[in-house]
Amino acid sequence: MPRRFTPKVITSNHLLRGDTIYLSPSGGWVDRFQEAKVFVDEAEATQTLADIDLQRDVHVGAYLADANVSDRGVPRPAHFRERFRDTGPSNYFHGKQADL
Repeated sequence: MPRRFTPKVITSNHLLRGDTIYLSPSGGWVDRFQEAKVFVDEAEATQTLADIDLQRDVHVGAYLADANVSDRGVPRPAHFRERFRDTGPSNYFHGKQADL
């Protein structure tokens, strides 16, 4: 039996900064997982991922990441790896952690 499609966001790395970025509902890129567009339709997610692959001057390594969606519709990382990528390195406060 095929697995049921679960909510996803599209994540990548900014080509010049190297930071983790997420596709927003408006089609641009944002720095926070909570601001990402949530995909609940597998066909739309797959097509959008293919479409943004053409933006090679902006990002590198885009993929679909699992998301848990709160009652308010705010996405949260479903896996530790994505939580780490969203907050940045944990050895000291710099980058995204300095902004919190």
